[in-house]
Formats: sequence, structure tokens, C-alpha cells
Amino acid sequence: MPPESTGVLAAGDIAATAASIVEQQQSDGMILWFPGGHADVWNHVEAAMALDVAGLVVEAEAAYQWLVDSQHTDGWWHHYYVSGGVEDAKIDTNVCAYVATGVWHHWLMTSDRGFLDTMWPVVCRAIDFVLSMQTARGEIIWARHADGTPWSYALLTGSSSIYHSLLCALRLAEEMGDERPDWELSAVRLGSVIANHPDAFEPKQRWAMDWYYPVLSGAVGGEEALRRLESGRETFTLPGRGIRCVSDQPWVTAAETCECAMAYLAAGDRSTAVDLFDSIQVLRDHDGAYFTGIVYPEEVNFPDGERSTYTSAAVILAADALDSRTPASGLLLGEGLARFDNLGPRG
Repeated sequence: MPPESTGVLAAGDIAATAASIVEQQQSDGMILWFPGGHADVWNHVEAAMALDVAGLVVEAEAAYQWLVDSQHTDGWWHHYYVSGGVEDAKIDTNVCAYVATGVWHHWLMTSDRGFLDTMWPVVCRAIDFVLSMQTARGEIIWARHADGTPWSYALLTGSSSIYHSLLCALRLAEEMGDERPDWELSAVRLGSVIANHPDAFEPKQRWAMDWYYPVLSGAVGGEEALRRLESGRETFTLPGRGIRCVSDQPWVTAAETCECAMAYLAAGDRSTAVDLFDSIQVLRDHDGAYFTGIVYPEEVNFPDGERSTYTSAAVILAADALDSRTPASGLLLGEGLARFDNLGPRG
């Protein structure tokens, strides 16, 4: 059942937003970004998580079944799918890893052992593939060409998201009674390189996600998390408007703003988190769907009036994190997950 009410977004509003996501779910369970658009596994999983928060468990499980049906035997998915085929055949490691976050989220929401039994092999294959792309230093190469050739660099945002997914995978392993010391070691190495070696990643300082994702993922915590967020606040925040997706343009995006709100919440700054969440409600459309972004001062929605399912999903998940209404509300804040410095061999 969905939460009866929330402090930041009414239950009826959450239901309407979730319904706008379901409108883009195909008969095989795949969730498109927008009508006639494509799907990718990361945003597909995010949408499934939002459906669970809204109480749409059947629809969420259909989304997870699509992951089962479309996973390659080596554990990966292609980058972009369209109805009836593949649009972009390359393989994004962060996209593949995110299934672990979604499966752990669904387990927290439902305690459905049958679901866990079905999805655990899917998670194992995905995580093993992703970790095959980890360098000796610890970062994870961001993608592989369809012919098997890897890209030459790692991305900070992608590796940070993988870190969080890996911690979720470790919780799943614990629940399944399947020890994965190799995963733990990989998490230690990955968390350490994110927190201590920014030079390991392709420079992407223009993008807001590289600023807040190490905090949102839990790789950077405590006082250092607050310092990191403060260091980029002026660069990426349009006061009262939200978060710029890139530092040099007045383009506010609802998904990045919601993610950044959760990063502040994870760091203990609830006031800023609420302010950010409130700032993007101007992007809510009449039926509950959310526009992807807005340009200031013109207040024109972009790209081209787009309303994306991943944006609506980010709003639902941020609302849940702010209100702590569901059993999984703290997951994206790192609650119940270890950090890299708390992992490793147990005596």
C-alpha cells in the first residue's frame, strides 16, 4: 500500500506521478523515458523503485522481470533499448550495477523471498561483470563497446553510483547467505579511490553530478561530505530555483535537484534538502508528471517540453527519503549500508 500521506508531497500527488510513469511502461515491462523514446536499465530501475514507493508492486515486478528477460548471459545489458530492439549496443557499467540497488529496495519494501530467489542470480552476474571492469587502483571503467573493447577511462559519477550498488549487492549476499569477500575487497578499493583520488577519473567538473554523487553514494561522508557540498553550492545552485545540471548554464533539472537534495539529507542538512525539493515543484505538470528541466530566466521547459519518467521517479524517491514513509526510504541515503572503511575481513 502507498503511504497515506507525506509532508512534502501529498499521497494523491505521488499516485498521480507514479501513474504517469506507468503510462510509459511497455507490455514486456520496459519503461521508456518518454513516449516513443528509449529506455536504459539505470533509469528503468529507478522508475521501478518509484512504483514500489507508490504501492504499484505488480508494475514494479513487471519492470524487474524485463531485466531478467533481457540480461545477457555474461551479466550485462545494452546501453539503450527501444520497443522491439536495441538502440545503443555499448555496455555501461554503472547502468548494469544498478540492478542491485533496485532489488535490495524491492526486498526492503516487500520481504518477498521468491522475488529475491529469482533476482539474486541476475544481480550476481551483473556485479561480477561490472567488477571485471575494475582497475588495479580501484576505479571502474565506465563502458565497453559492443565488440568487447573497453573505454580508456572511468567516470566519478558512474563509479560513485556503482559503489552504492555494490554495497546493496553485499547486503543481498548477506541476506542470501552467500559470502562475497571479493565484492567486499572491490568495495574497499572503489570507495577509497572515490574519496581520495579524484585524479583517477575523467575530468567532468562542469557537471553537477560529479559534485554531489560521491556524497550521495556514501563514499564521502561526515564532515568531508558537508565540505564537499559547500564547495560546489555557489557553482551549481540557482538560489530558489534548484540545481544546474552544468555549471555554466542556467539549466535547472528536476532529477539532479532531487538527487542533490538527497545528498544534503544524507549529509545531515535537511533544511537545504527541503528547499531544493520545493524549488522544482514548478516543474510539475497538471497530471503529476514532471518536466525534465527549465531554463531561467525565460522559464522555458527543456529539452523541448520533455517530461521524463526518470525525473518523475527521482521526485517520488526524494519525497520518500524526506518523509521516511516506507521501509526503503533511507536506502538512497545510505541507511543500513556499510562504508568502505567499515568493510573488509572480519575476525
